[in-house]
Amino acid sequence: MYAIVRCGGRQEKAAVDDVLTVDTLAGEVGSSVTLPAVLVVDDGKVISDPAELGRYQVTAEIMGAIAGPKINMIHYRNKTGYRRRLGHRQRYTQVKITGISTGKSGTAKASTAKASTAKAAPAKAATAKASAGKTGAGKTGAGKTSPPKTGADKTTAAGSKAAPKAGTAAGKKN
Repeated sequence: MYAIVRCGGRQEKAAVDDVLTVDTLAGEVGSSVTLPAVLVVDDGKVISDPAELGRYQVTAEIMGAIAGPKINMIHYRNKTGYRRRLGHRQRYTQVKITGISTGKSGTAKASTAKASTAKAAPAKAATAKASAGKTGAGKTGAGKTSPPKTGADKTTAAGSKAAPKAGTAAGKKN
């Protein structure tokens, strides 16, 4: 029996007693974590239905933190004397798969109930915002309109130009 689990944005194949290297996980050495299963293969039977996968739990024990291979980077620009040398080692966590078990069917029901309440909460908030927008309560300047402009307020293009300098004719340069 093995499972494909999602951990750190990637998917890993996990069987019991396998040691996986995954992105850094929060937790202490020896603590137990539960990884979400994406697919389970049990004696040739492939299970990929999300409703059925909710029953399966993949548990792992954190073995410790490790660092990946060193990556060297060199920046160089020709004819300027510009040289930079950088290095990086990504941090990872090693976990040992302790079990792939069939949990209670209530966990799948609980996850669907959480999803339905999460969908209902934004809908309630949207209706509250819509009703507040109709009344105009809390908005500054709601219902105010500016008076129409009259001919005296308008400026023409010729009126906005600056007067010519003294001693020069209009449109001619010295």
